[in-house]
Amino acid sequence: MTFTFIFLAAFFLSFGMRYWLAQRQMLHVAKNRNVVPSEFATRISLAEHQKAADYTIAKLRLGTLENILSAFVLIAFTLLGGLEYLNQLITQWLGVGITQQMVLLCSIFLITGILDLPFAWYKQFKLEENFGFNRMTPKLFFMDLLKGLALGAALGLPLLWVILSLMAEAGPLWWLWTWFVWTAFNGLLLWLFPSFIAPLFNKFKALEDGPLKIQIEQLLKRCDFASQGLFVMDGSTRSAHGNAYFTGIGKAKRIVFFDTLIEKLNPAEIEAVLAHELGHFKRKHIRKRLLVSFALSLVVLALLGWLSAQPWFYLELGVMPNLNGYNGGLALALFMLVSPVFGFFFTPLNSLASRKHEYEADNFAAEKSSATDLISALVKLYQDNASTLTPDPIYTAFYSSHPPAPLRIANLQRNQ
Repeated sequence: MTFTFIFLAAFFLSFGMRYWLAQRQMLHVAKNRNVVPSEFATRISLAEHQKAADYTIAKLRLGTLENILSAFVLIAFTLLGGLEYLNQLITQWLGVGITQQMVLLCSIFLITGILDLPFAWYKQFKLEENFGFNRMTPKLFFMDLLKGLALGAALGLPLLWVILSLMAEAGPLWWLWTWFVWTAFNGLLLWLFPSFIAPLFNKFKALEDGPLKIQIEQLLKRCDFASQGLFVMDGSTRSAHGNAYFTGIGKAKRIVFFDTLIEKLNPAEIEAVLAHELGHFKRKHIRKRLLVSFALSLVVLALLGWLSAQPWFYLELGVMPNLNGYNGGLALALFMLVSPVFGFFFTPLNSLASRKHEYEADNFAAEKSSATDLISALVKLYQDNASTLTPDPIYTAFYSSHPPAPLRIANLQRNQ
């Protein structure tokens, strides 16, 4: 029962910390709801500040409910015997083998997806609607859902079959061969996403000729950045939130602006936002994140390779393995269910690295474009996206991928 105790201890600690951090954030935001921070007092109205506070609190409350459901589902699948029941049921139907294990994993994905669906619906058509951000129709919601399922099946099922086959046939080092397959698969996705996957969900058109395009092209030249093109995406069909990003690898790199971003910012501000995104590329943040991701996936797969051969890993999580046969899908299912509990404790490290990269990208934008214009753009985006200006410091340290607004603005002001 040793691992059962370790799992339960990590489970209750992680759930308790999630709840405590969410409560801290809600209390801190509510406490500062009625006063705009002095550095933003001339740019953001009290009504806008209060809207951001209410939006933040509403999202946290919904997230808390999702965490409670996820906790219940995890315990139901493991210690309460849900996964064991499902495994035995499918085994009686299909017998033992890769097909049975694939059906088991697909069943788990479908069950958790169905349980998550009401939250996704409520967030889009209640929460986002109430704060004026939703532009999606129910028809588009379900079309996106069906496309996502079809795409997931087209890409995920072959990958799953290869992984389960390697687990069955490649010997003790199956996890190493799986890592090569996983790395190649992710590289393929990076190449496919801009030209083949993203257009399944959104419409893209080339940025029109004019002052903005000229300004952007001059920035790209200053930054020595070559892209396949400048595109505008119809983000307004789903949300009022604005953004910009670049995607792809090698010669397939694309720069994409949400149409909502172009509506809200002037050309100089758009240039500054893009300069920030380019900063991530020029400071090699994307390459570093990919390398870290691939290294971590190797460690994780090696751990899974070891755990999958340990009977106690199954038995102490409420599952009876096939002691003389194949347990590939069962091992994957358990690992995917349990690993987030332990991975949660590494969240602050990832958040810290991300905030460091954001500062570096801001500094690059200040150097290649304008700190003043980036500050102006960020303030507008905080307004339009209802981002809180007063997050709890501990919550920020644990979760936030971006620095708090006052610190980020202060850093840019030093670069003006």
